[in-house]
Amino acid sequence: MPNMKAVGLYKYLPIDHPESLLDVEVPKPIATGRDLLVKVKAIAVNPVDAIVRSPKPDVEEGPKILGWDVAGVVEEVGPDCTLFKPGEEVYYSGSITRQGGNSEYHLVDERIVGKKPRTLDFAEAAALPLTTTTAYESLFDRLQISRDVNQDKNKTILIIGAAGGVGSIAIQLAKLAGLTIIGTVSRPETTKWAKNLGADHVINHYEEFIPQLKELGLDTVDYILCLSKTEKYWETMEKVIVPQGKICSIVETDEKLDITLMKNKSVTFVWEMVFTRSMFETSDIIEQHHLLNKVADLVDQGKIRTTLSERLSPINAENLKKAHKKVESRTTIGKIVLENF
Repeated sequence: MPNMKAVGLYKYLPIDHPESLLDVEVPKPIATGRDLLVKVKAIAVNPVDAIVRSPKPDVEEGPKILGWDVAGVVEEVGPDCTLFKPGEEVYYSGSITRQGGNSEYHLVDERIVGKKPRTLDFAEAAALPLTTTTAYESLFDRLQISRDVNQDKNKTILIIGAAGGVGSIAIQLAKLAGLTIIGTVSRPETTKWAKNLGADHVINHYEEFIPQLKELGLDTVDYILCLSKTEKYWETMEKVIVPQGKICSIVETDEKLDITLMKNKSVTFVWEMVFTRSMFETSDIIEQHHLLNKVADLVDQGKIRTTLSERLSPINAENLKKAHKKVESRTTIGKIVLENF
């Protein structure tokens, strides 16, 4: 069985440790069932990569491969595949319960894979899948915002952490849905980034929200998408959400949240986890295939922009360490992408 290059780990260590990420060789996998074998052209780095890699006592017998953003070309298909054929260009975020995509070839269930946008190169496409799926599910599945621009037109959404990977896509999707978008940022460069993507207003997430919203003529907002420190903003979110409004968060917390705080306003609070469908192989798992295809069409129509902000080459442990370190600094804007082995 031939081998392939990959970047993996055996121990969960701080990113500055020389063994935190290693260049390794592992057997090239074979596609079975509904799996595609994808030749990886580009990968992106997300906070989840750093979270999974973060220090803990576990030791892996074989290399653990991270990476949940891939753009590449279908090399071979499993016997049960019906959605793709060899040679097609694809993009996807994979499953947290399987090996990640930081390898020359990668196995992925075709039902969570989309056609790569034609107008983007592989690096530009690799910046999109995980954040796109998260933002799309958050807005349209969890918050149940209508995709019909006329139905929720002029309703307001507060996006906490608007300049990050998910926020950068959520702004664009919310704009297409007709919402008025208030994004939280903290620096001149993130202010510019969020506004360029379509945010109508920005406020500083290190300052009190209520006075800043009042300056915009707002007492409450209809929706909140929390992309940063759920526990920190919990009480503030209750104060600014409209009665019977909806809040979605993607950020887990070790602290206990007082859910009864939301009772008097009859607020809906919902979590979004991008890997839920793939982790549990839900009956609607193919929805991730459909949504990635829809977004690819929006990209090709010029309605959604890639959020790639930095390219690194080649794909190796050295460059992945650089990317992890930047992601852990929590100051990145958009997405860091690596291309070519």
